[in-house]
Parts: sequence; structure tokens; C-alpha cells
Amino acid sequence: MSEANSVNSNEGLLIVSEDACKSVIDRPSAFIAVENVFASMSRGDAYNFPVIREAIGYADALYGFKSGFDRAGKSLGLKSGGYWPGNAAKGLTNHQSTIFLFNPDNGKLRALVGGNYLTAVRTAAASAVSIAHLARKDSKVLGMVGAGHQSTFQLRAALEQRSFEKVVAWNKNKDRLKNLQAVAEELGVPFEAVEREQLCSEADVIITITSAFEPLLMKEWIKPGTHIACMGTDTVGKQEVDVNLVASATVFTDEIAQSISLGEAQHAIKSGAIKESDITTLGDVINGDHPGRSSDDEITLFDGTGVGLQDLAVASAAAKLALEKGEAQHISL
Repeated sequence: MSEANSVNSNEGLLIVSEDACKSVIDRPSAFIAVENVFASMSRGDAYNFPVIREAIGYADALYGFKSGFDRAGKSLGLKSGGYWPGNAAKGLTNHQSTIFLFNPDNGKLRALVGGNYLTAVRTAAASAVSIAHLARKDSKVLGMVGAGHQSTFQLRAALEQRSFEKVVAWNKNKDRLKNLQAVAEELGVPFEAVEREQLCSEADVIITITSAFEPLLMKEWIKPGTHIACMGTDTVGKQEVDVNLVASATVFTDEIAQSISLGEAQHAIKSGAIKESDITTLGDVINGDHPGRSSDDEITLFDGTGVGLQDLAVASAAAKLALEKGEAQHISL
């Protein structure tokens, strides 16, 4: 019985809490789930529905829906949620979301799964998959741009992909860098807070995980052979890197439609710096349909827009494992 069917076969509505998700989903399981989704999307076995994401005109919040269907995994559903920038001051996570899983055989709601932890761990898994398939094998320095809630997840996942010997990091609010430093020190990797230009001159791999609406990294700062994972741009208008940097790189993404409409590539497409045909899905690399990195001097860029199928994959895995371990609740709807 498939993971999805094991969840779909039970009567009642399954409730999987944030604590249960943290208990049953770790980085390796998230990595596998996300990598499999990218491959499935590339084969045409899974597809995402159009994203809805809007500023609601209240609390400076962005709110929306990501959804899709994976025929192979029988995962059907959506993630509803968004970004509330004032939450941190209230002791809450800025990103708030819930994942809804439906039975594809009859349309019944099968599970409600906490989405906050899963969003962070699947986003980190996506950048980690890009590093695994696109970064130079001899990468030694990891650069982190951004130090919000998701940054520590990103750092832990990235450090598992290469034998990094140093972490350099930048954040607008330098005090937030203490969280990244603590993780690096815990894992025995030297850490240094630097300015952006120095970060780019040293780093072999750079992860951007911000909510910026203007470029933070410029083309002339990036050294040959760098792999960049842009993980913060998921809304029309957002931007983390210079358009000329995108144009100079070989661009990969989770989904081309999102990349050109609300991802990091949106600005390069709008300006005419690149064409849609210049972008390749990471799934094509995973499936062996594209070679990925072609030389040690090539700059590669992963535009991680965050697709609904990633959420459904990790949520389906969480529901299955929580059910097996007795960490989920059943209620009648």
C-alpha cells in the first residue's frame, strides 16, 4: 500500500500537529521526498496548480494557496498560509500555514497537517537537493544571506551536502546572525559575519533566504564556479539578486511557470535578459535529462520558488509516519 493510500484508507479526519511533524520528519526524509517530487514533476507524473499569493492589506501580511496532484504518490491537496512580518515580535513564526490532504479517489478531506515546520524543512531540502546536484564537489565555503526563521534549517541541510570548512554570513540585522553562528559552532564549522561583497568573494555556495524586494547580490561580486540557491523569492516583486547575475548564470528551478512569474527569474524575464527557454528544471538534472553543471567555472543558480507538491510530499510522509507511531489524532468531520 502506498504512503498516501495508507493515510486515505482510515476513517475520519487525521490531525497531525506541529510537534508530531517535528517528531517524525527529519532532514534525510525531507530531502528524499523533495528530490522525488522534482523527478516526478520532470517526468510529468505530478503537477502544480496556479499559485494564489496576495498582500491582504492588513498586518502587512502575504497570504495564499499552493496546491497540486502527484499521480504516482496519490497526493492531492493544498497548503494555505503566508507571511506575517510582525509575528516575531509576538513570539510567533512569521510563516504560518496548514496543509490539507484529500483522498484523490473520492475527494474527501483526509488530513490536516501543521505546515510551519514542514515549510522550513522542505525549503531547506530543496536548496540541499540543488547543492547535491549542482555545486562543485570541492566546495569549501558556504555563504548565508539572511538570518530569519528558515535560515538555520537551510544551514543544517546545506552543511550535509559538501565538506564545507567555513560559513560566512550576512544579515541586515547583524544580531540575528547569532542563531546561524550557534548552529555552525554546534556542528564544528568556523563562522564569520561579513559584508555581502566579501561573502561573495569567498563563498563557493551561497544561499539567499530573505524577503527582499531589491537585489542583495551583484554580478560583479560573484566568483566563477559559484552555486547560488535563491530561496526567498516567491512573490511578484520580490528579488534577491541582480538581474545581470541571473543572466550570467545557468538557471535551474523547481517549476518554470513559477520561476518566470513570481520567482527570482521574474525580473530577468521581464527585462529581456533571459528567455523562458534558458531555464531548466532541477528534475531534469535528477532524471539525467540534463547534465547540470558543465564546468568548474560555470555559475549555477537555483530559483527555489517553493511548489505546493513539496508541501504535499512531506505532509503525506508526516501523516503516514505519525499514524504508524500513534502521534496523530482522528476526529469526525
